[in-house]
Amino acid sequence: MFTGKYLQCRDCGQEFEFTAGEQQFFAEKGFTNEPSRCPSCRSARKNSRNRDQGFAGSGYRQNRQMYETTCDGCGQIARVPFQPDGSKPVYCSDCFRNNRQAQQ
Repeated sequence: MFTGKYLQCRDCGQEFEFTAGEQQFFAEKGFTNEPSRCPSCRSARKNSRNRDQGFAGSGYRQNRQMYETTCDGCGQIARVPFQPDGSKPVYCSDCFRNNRQAQQ
């Protein structure tokens, strides 16, 4: 049904193969456009975007601003990645995990 074909990368200009397997994957996912970048340029672009957005390899934001507040569960200091506005309870990591486990 699908046959491999060669495309030209829009970033580096090199030809790369759009394999039959990749075409089948694109079709299964409902993608209508062929890739416009070779695998190495796609990878470089993805890594560049992740660096620009503050992501490390695992997806964790290293430069995330943290806010200190009092945990509504135990009263200890809680560091959270959002500015609490008082509309909802805020928990430290341990109390949050315990509350989540209790709800399941």
